[in-house]
Amino acid sequence: MANTLGIGEYIPGPLHPFFREKTILFPVLILTGIGLVMVYSASCAISMDEHNTLFYYLKRQSIFLLISLGIMYITASLPYKLYKSMAYLILVAAIGLLVAVLIPAFGIKANNARRWLDFGLFAFQPAEFAKLAMILFMAYSLSKKQEIGKLNEFSIGVLPHAMVFGLMAVLILCQPDFGTIVVMGMICWGMMFIAGVPLLHLLSPLPLVIPVAYFLVIKVRYRLDRVLGFLDPWKDPLDIGFQLTNSLKAFGSGGLFGKGVGFSMQKMHFLPEPHTDFIFSIIGEELGLIGVTVILALYGLILHTGTRIARQADTFFGTVTATGITLYLGLQVIINTGVTLGVLPTKGLTLPFISYGGTSLLINMAAMGILMNIGASAHHVKK
Repeated sequence: MANTLGIGEYIPGPLHPFFREKTILFPVLILTGIGLVMVYSASCAISMDEHNTLFYYLKRQSIFLLISLGIMYITASLPYKLYKSMAYLILVAAIGLLVAVLIPAFGIKANNARRWLDFGLFAFQPAEFAKLAMILFMAYSLSKKQEIGKLNEFSIGVLPHAMVFGLMAVLILCQPDFGTIVVMGMICWGMMFIAGVPLLHLLSPLPLVIPVAYFLVIKVRYRLDRVLGFLDPWKDPLDIGFQLTNSLKAFGSGGLFGKGVGFSMQKMHFLPEPHTDFIFSIIGEELGLIGVTVILALYGLILHTGTRIARQADTFFGTVTATGITLYLGLQVIINTGVTLGVLPTKGLTLPFISYGGTSLLINMAAMGILMNIGASAHHVKK
């Protein structure tokens, strides 16, 4: 018989959340397994050129995966209600890291962006942690305001959250990373909507948000080029349309069954970032439509489970947290796959559990552990 912590969560045993939520655990394990194979396949040419070995990125991703599995087990073990009391601490830590990355002594500058903190053996991307921190803060704040019945007041239900989001958005924009701001904004909006904030209040900031977003895109040349390249990539396939045209070539040449693992041509210095942002294109080329469909089905299973957990959570905080995590995962999948398929303008977001990148993998796995604990807690209460 499993023991409990007295507030609805299991400690390690036969009914441990890590193993109870199999419709999260198994798809995540399969996706990370596919990720290791595809990271190796997509990165081997780059790895040989940059590090004189085929296995540089594979070895690092394998280490990241082992650490991330441990993190997911820990977050699945911890009572999710613990994050309610730690929400402000986690938020302050995230803001502190976003400030630190802008300081030249700490932040790493690459490709005209300062997005990583240098920890010697690895680099950490604070913006990824900020997404999860924002979810936990929003869930805490919305649940507290729901308890006192003030969610329907603009000054309480919307304004404080908009101010916190605005602060983080300014810091992230300084890196710069406009895409992360868009994702975080959509997550916050979705969480407030699910929590019960009146739709009229949620729509009221649009007269300010739309012109600002327009200005940030039109007045920044590389962002404008991404939009133009998205609208007509074949007009300039060697410059602003380079990534998208090569991505579409990868999907087109993959056909139904793909060329087979390791036989991609686009990864041979034709498609930029084949092991990170555009790994889905390599999957389409090597595994074909069938491989792409299987991967999307696995994501769909996780998202379906996340939606079910949000509906069945034993607390309002659990419902809103599960909603935020599910939105977080779903938006990343939609944006990454949409970009590679030419449905959305180019934006550098990784494909969860598959793309190369330690910070992204660690934060995604931590989020899945929290989701598992929320699901197991609801099951225990029903029992």
